Amino acid sequence: MKILTFSGATPAEALKKAQLEVGEEAMLIETREVQKKSLGKSALYEIVVGIEEDLFPKPRVKIEESLMKQRPLAQKSSDVLYNISEAAKQISKIAEVTEEDQRITRQIPKHESEDLKRIKVEIEKLGDKVKLIQNMFWSEKSPKMTTAIPPEFAEIYRLTHESGMDQNHLDEIMQLTLEHMPSKMRESSETVKRYFQVLMRKMIPVRLETPPKNGGKKVIMLVGPTGVGKTTSIAKLAARFSYLLDKKYKVGLVVLDTYRIGAVEQLMQYARMMKLGIETVVDPPEFSSALNALRYSDYILIDTMGSSPYDKGKIEKIYECLKGNNTDYTVDVVLVMPSSIKYEDLKATYDNFASLGIDTMMFTKLDETRGFGNIFSLVYETKVPISYFSVGQEVPEDLVVATSDFLVECLMNGFTKGENV
Repeated sequence: MKILTFSGATPAEALKKAQLEVGEEAMLIETREVQKKSLGKSALYEIVVGIEEDLFPKPRVKIEESLMKQRPLAQKSSDVLYNISEAAKQISKIAEVTEEDQRITRQIPKHESEDLKRIKVEIEKLGDKVKLIQNMFWSEKSPKMTTAIPPEFAEIYRLTHESGMDQNHLDEIMQLTLEHMPSKMRESSETVKRYFQVLMRKMIPVRLETPPKNGGKKVIMLVGPTGVGKTTSIAKLAARFSYLLDKKYKVGLVVLDTYRIGAVEQLMQYARMMKLGIETVVDPPEFSSALNALRYSDYILIDTMGSSPYDKGKIEKIYECLKGNNTDYTVDVVLVMPSSIKYEDLKATYDNFASLGIDTMMFTKLDETRGFGNIFSLVYETKVPISYFSVGQEVPEDLVVATSDFLVECLMNGFTKGENV
């Protein structure tokens, strides 16, 4: 094997020289910083590559350098990204070898074991530098802010932007991160990501699940558009309160959704299976009577008619029920919305149901989407806490009590059923 050394002001420049000289078949052996950047001096990096003698190409440097000069900047940028990706693959191979070596460190003299540790540290540093180089051309898509955003933030910006988060919210959070993050933490894209996650967790309000106080009861009404899963969510909550908590609570059901016979039948079937009391309400004056009929219950769960967010008539009928409530029971209004629609539609839905006095929000169909920034943007904008997430159709398994950790994990790394919960 022939060993060659190339130098450049950056690792990318040195790597480019190597690939122009020996092609794509060369194996990256080492990258080192020879000279640090200082006043009047530019940085200098060296890379060491190896190539089999029979694969060594004929000289072609001058021709390719001439071609590179003729290519537009965008073409050069894509070339750098492609070549660095190849280098990253080679770095991964070296890392795998190093990990294998570490498994047998007990059989290696101590000074050699220390050498392996140093090699691994250098590989980790190089891997992070490669990631930064890959993102070096992100500035054209970065937000136009008064404070310049370092390239270390490119990955986190891309993830959150692709998640469906509102652009204004993303820029605000980026600004906060830049203002408050210690400079030492900015040296690594991984520490930037962790800091960003901690910051987002603090911005997500959630409602902790608390049982009824002694002798009291909780009345929970689910409202929202048609087809978001309110009836199934009622069944999940009923099963949870009846069988899954430390104490088995008595649960009663109220149905306002008399517009859809199928919904009434579905909930009655659940009530028969779980042996729950159930009342139906056709007109608002019957609402208080239905609550009183279930006064023996610890939890009263109310299913309402689904409606378009723009159907003021149906929303007004729900409002009349709440306004006409002459019992001593406080009704907790939960707005149920699907996680699979964009932020603007979530916000429009919230605005149109806001007249009901929304206490918490519940998001369904988390298993049907890959972006969760829309949920973050809504709670960040409205400051209304989340109480539950529905992650599938199974009753009662696919119900998750909301936490900020859960939402941030979904937003940054996606949701996979069976792994996130």
